[in-house]
Amino acid sequence: MDGTETRQRRAEELGLRYALSIGKLPRVSEDGPLSVPESQRVSPKLLGTELSRETALSIGLQVIVPFIFAGLGLSGAGILLNYFQHWPVFMEVKDLLTLVPPLVGLKGNLEMTLASRLSTAANTGQIDDPREQHRVISSNLALVQVQATVVGFLAAMAALLLGALSRGELDFEKVELLCASSVITAFLAAFALGMLMVCIVIGARKLGVNPDNIATPIAASLGDLITLSILAFFSSFFYKHKDSRYLTPLVCIGLMALTPVWVLIAKKNPPIMKILKFGWFPIILAMMISSFGGLILNKTISKEQYKGMAIFTPIICGVGGNLVAIQTSRISTYLHMWSTPGVLPLWMKKFWPNPCSAFCTSEINSMSARVLLFLVIPGHLIFLYVIYLVEGHSVPNSKTFVVFYLLAGLIQVTILLYLAEVMARLTWHQALDPDNHCIPYLTGLGDLLGTGLLALCFLISWLLSEAELDGILELASGPP
Repeated sequence: MDGTETRQRRAEELGLRYALSIGKLPRVSEDGPLSVPESQRVSPKLLGTELSRETALSIGLQVIVPFIFAGLGLSGAGILLNYFQHWPVFMEVKDLLTLVPPLVGLKGNLEMTLASRLSTAANTGQIDDPREQHRVISSNLALVQVQATVVGFLAAMAALLLGALSRGELDFEKVELLCASSVITAFLAAFALGMLMVCIVIGARKLGVNPDNIATPIAASLGDLITLSILAFFSSFFYKHKDSRYLTPLVCIGLMALTPVWVLIAKKNPPIMKILKFGWFPIILAMMISSFGGLILNKTISKEQYKGMAIFTPIICGVGGNLVAIQTSRISTYLHMWSTPGVLPLWMKKFWPNPCSAFCTSEINSMSARVLLFLVIPGHLIFLYVIYLVEGHSVPNSKTFVVFYLLAGLIQVTILLYLAEVMARLTWHQALDPDNHCIPYLTGLGDLLGTGLLALCFLISWLLSEAELDGILELASGPP
């Protein structure tokens, strides 16, 4: 299929793909060929025109408010984590800190993926019909609950395994507490954020705002706060009642027992059922990647030279994840509008585009990448200012650290935005939906990159301050 054919494909083709995506087969017309009811037809020209009308200014105005709001939520999450790390349960069960990035990262694996799917459905007209809206939403929420329960359990297993490998021993007494805390945190956070995403996407659609620009940042703004609070509350509760032998196993078994109920609800939507059967690899691999970031956090958080690591980790990881999720969601919507799965538009045929073309052309995805990249430095400066106002005594106050921190944030987001372009093309060429297969990998990688670069910032800043101090002492001890 050449570029002209891709751009000018018939509305019936889009309608057919829409009908299949919501689980309905199109009717056979009297003339023979497949047809789609008028109420379900989608006009690619209209949708494409709406997308092409977006400018850098309009994208920036729609993104900046939820982005700042999300960043303030991430700052609050960092302050909370800095407070929670001194609780007895976090001091006693060190592997809980390893759980933080993968559990917080579930908003990238699950909620941001959900938001991206719903945003794409909204932008392509799939949830305009009330009956189909209810079916699409209920099946998506059920899918998220199944994924959250399973991935929450696997995240606990990964944290235990990484902790055992790093310490050389496995503490069996903490296994039940860690598993119960992880599963109930993932379950409740997924439910709360899933409902929030549904409200945001439907509200944005009614207000004429592109959900791709606002849904994922708002998910992140409350996601980290909700997840950390639930994890701290329930882990502390289980720790206080650790003598109650059957409490934690009953919690795990009870939540796992609900899984068949969610599967039955998800069966109402065949494409969602397909994700439930074959979509596990991206979210499990992303969880494993985030767990390595958690191991870095676990090993550095209590050391003096990394003072403030707990505060900045949710911020740098969250900002990178938010921005790359926005870009991936936009690219996915763009591909759904202008092409069919397995066929890339002519102007996107290269799997590994030149980095300049990903950031420096007039094409809509390149323009949105520039807008998101330009938000990194101002955003981090605002969040740094908030942190210094609230927790100035708990973080480094040197200009050297600030410079390296901003540079780390810029490097992280640049890498992620480029990889979003590459991965979206590769997955689409394989007839896979970028909403489901790219965002988990990218947010997991964002957690690992963010935690690693942040630890490097603290180390470099500490080494430079030590070298400066040694120079001052040498001068002071020199001859008069």
